[in-house]
Amino acid sequence: MAERPSRRRARSLRARITLVSTAIVAVTLVVGALLFVLVLRSVLLSEVSTAAERDLQQIQTEFDSTGALASFDADDDEIFVQVTDASGALLAGSDTLDGSPVPLEKDSDSQLVRVPDEDGAYLVATEEHDDITLAAGRTLDTVDESVATVGALLAGAVPLLIGIVALLTWIVVGKALAPVERMRREVDTVSAANLDRRIQDPGRADEIGRLASTMNNMLDRLDTSQQAQRQFVSDASHELRSPLASLRQYAEVAQAHPDRMSLEDLSEAVLDEGARLERLVRSMLLLAQVSERSLQATGRTVDLDDLMLGEARRLRDTMALSIDATGVGPARVTGDETLLGQVVRNLVDNAAQHASGRVALSLRVDGGDALLAVEDDGHGVPLAERDRVFERFVRLDASRARASGGTGLGLAIVRESVQAHGGTVRVLDSALGGARFEVRLPAVADAP
Repeated sequence: MAERPSRRRARSLRARITLVSTAIVAVTLVVGALLFVLVLRSVLLSEVSTAAERDLQQIQTEFDSTGALASFDADDDEIFVQVTDASGALLAGSDTLDGSPVPLEKDSDSQLVRVPDEDGAYLVATEEHDDITLAAGRTLDTVDESVATVGALLAGAVPLLIGIVALLTWIVVGKALAPVERMRREVDTVSAANLDRRIQDPGRADEIGRLASTMNNMLDRLDTSQQAQRQFVSDASHELRSPLASLRQYAEVAQAHPDRMSLEDLSEAVLDEGARLERLVRSMLLLAQVSERSLQATGRTVDLDDLMLGEARRLRDTMALSIDATGVGPARVTGDETLLGQVVRNLVDNAAQHASGRVALSLRVDGGDALLAVEDDGHGVPLAERDRVFERFVRLDASRARASGGTGLGLAIVRESVQAHGGTVRVLDSALGGARFEVRLPAVADAP
C-alpha cells in the first residue's frame, strides 16, 4: 500500500505527455517508413517491368527479322532471355538457363521467375508469336538492394527521430509545467495561519496566467471566509458571555445570600436567561445553515400575503401598536416557506421593537418581483448605517435590543435568506418617519 503513492508520483504529467507524444510519433514514423518502403518497391518494380517489356519488344523485332538474338549478351546476369518453340524446346536464351528452359505462363505482362541454381529472381514478360514463346526479364537484385538500403537507413533514422522527439517533448513540457510546479509549491506553503499569502502572477495571458488568477481568487475567498468565521466566533462568544455571566451571577447570589433571593426569583431569572440563550443559539444555527446554503428552496409556491397577514394578527394580539396591513396584496414566490416566514417575522419584530406606535405592512407585484415592505414610525436608520445594519450582531440601539430580547442576528438572517432565494433587501426612509425595509423576490409568473 505504501508504494502506490510513489508510483503515482513517478508517473508525472510531464512523463505521461512525453510518453504519449513519443508513442504517437513513433507509430506515425514506423507506419510512414513501411509505406515508403512499399511504395519505393512498387515504383522500382514498375520500372523493372517497363524495362522487361521494352526488352521483349526488341527481342520480337530482332527475332522476326533475323531469327536470332545477336544484340543480347547471353552472359549478362541482369538480363533474362528465353525463346522456346511449341513443344517447349529451348531455341535461344541466357547462359543462366544452362540449356534448360524455365516454365512460364503464356502471354503474361509480368511474372516472377527463379532460375535453378541462381539466388536472384527475374521479373519476366512473355508473348507468343507464330508458335514461338518469347520471354524477356530483368533481375530484381537491384530492387532488393535499393529497398534493403533504404530500409536500413530508415531503421536507423526512425529510432533517432523518436529519441529526439522524446527529448524535445520532455524539455518543452518541463518548461511549460515549471510555473505550475512553482505555484504548487507556493500553495503547499499556505495554511490557516497565512491565508493572506498569494501566488506570484506569472504575467501571462494564457492558461497558466488564468490558473494563477483563479487560485488567488480562491485564496481571497478562503481568507474572507476565515475572517468572517473568526469574527462570527468572536461575536458569538461575546454574545453568549452575557447570559452565561448573568446565570452565574444569579447562582452565586442565591448561594451566598439565600435570604435575598427566593427560589421563585432564581427560577424566573434562569428561565429568562435560558430563553435568551436558546434564541441566540437558534438564530446562530439558522444563520449558519442559510450562509452555507444548506437550506435549499423547496420549489413550492409560497403565498407571501398569508405570511404577512399572519404576522400582522400576531402583533395585534401581543403588542399595543397600530398595525396597518391594508397595503398587503396577493403575491406568490417559489421558495422555502419556513425560511420566508422567518424573513417576514424578523422584519416585523424589528419594526415593532423600534416603532413609537405604528407599523405598516405592504405587499404587491412590481415588474415581475414581489415587493414586500415593513415600515415603522420610529427613529429610522441613519444613512451611514444602512449597510452595516444587516451585519451579524450589529445593534444600533444595543441597550434597547438587549432589553427586548434581540440577538443582533435578525436582519443578518433576513439578508442571507433573501439572497438564498435570489432576492434583495434594503433600508429606506419611511413616510411614517422611521425606517422602511424593502424586500424584492422573484414572483411566480401566474401570480395575480
